[in-house]
Amino acid sequence: MTPLPEHEIGARRPQRLTWILLLPLALIHCGSERQAPNPSAASIRLALNWFPEAEHGGYFAAQVGGHYTRERLTVDIQAGGPDAPVIQRVTTGAVEFGVTNADEVLYARAQQAPVIALLAPYQTNPRCIMVHAESGIDSLGALANVTLAMSQRPAFAHFLRRRFGLSGVTIVPYPGSIVPFLSTPEYAQQAYVFSEPFLARRQGAATRTFLVADAGFNPYASVLITTEALAAQQPQMVAAVVRAARAGWEDYLRDPDPANQRIHELNPEMDLETLAFGARASVPLCQPTAATPVGVGSMTAERWQTLTRQMVECGLLEPGAVDPEQAFTTRFLSAAP
Repeated sequence: MTPLPEHEIGARRPQRLTWILLLPLALIHCGSERQAPNPSAASIRLALNWFPEAEHGGYFAAQVGGHYTRERLTVDIQAGGPDAPVIQRVTTGAVEFGVTNADEVLYARAQQAPVIALLAPYQTNPRCIMVHAESGIDSLGALANVTLAMSQRPAFAHFLRRRFGLSGVTIVPYPGSIVPFLSTPEYAQQAYVFSEPFLARRQGAATRTFLVADAGFNPYASVLITTEALAAQQPQMVAAVVRAARAGWEDYLRDPDPANQRIHELNPEMDLETLAFGARASVPLCQPTAATPVGVGSMTAERWQTLTRQMVECGLLEPGAVDPEQAFTTRFLSAAP
């Protein structure tokens, strides 16, 4: 798969997908361990929800740092792209593990997809709305008299429309690019806080960003998932993957350079300067809180319950369609190293 041009790096087109549909997708195979394969190691496949970049840094850090190898795992990290059918691939057994966001897990479970969240690196979702600094807009509630490029189907978009109304805002399809933003002062767009804003500033645009999480909608991001069946049938292997991934994320937040070099090799359009910025910006977003005592990757029932309630209020889930406490497990997070 050809990486995106620089102006499209980090662009997101999150989609609500019916899990039973298998969409054709050319996949970059990001490679297994650099060490010689161990014939006794368990071979697993991990599907990303986008091209390799900072939001996947911990999974690559576990690879380059040897954490998978120490857990007797050989891991093939497979890149995604727009509309990557991660949940479908996990559910059908095309891969054993995937990376997605918490709201997509709830969507899938409402459609009877037996996926379960194992690890949540991003405690604060990096989704934001980016505006021009000279627009005078100082909050999400102050969005007015602009064209807002925003995908219609993702949960965050429904939340923003319900929470703020967005009257006087013209919503247009998200183009997956910052080019319209750069050329139009009265233009705002969805973004990831560590990606598009950095690219825009590098092109000379002064920006302001407003995290959707600060408005109260905060799904866990870059969540590691598998199926309920695999977690039940091979708990030792699942625990090993979670341990290695957690160690990788701890490495990445402390020293991202080795993993960033690997990501750049796999996706040359993602330059090292952008990756370094993304890694720095990820540190506060991944920090555990007093409510998440098990550290990096923590999840709580309260967060999943809140997200479920918000999606029901936005009309995205039928009441009672999902039991939020069945959508995740902390069983493997507390496993001894």
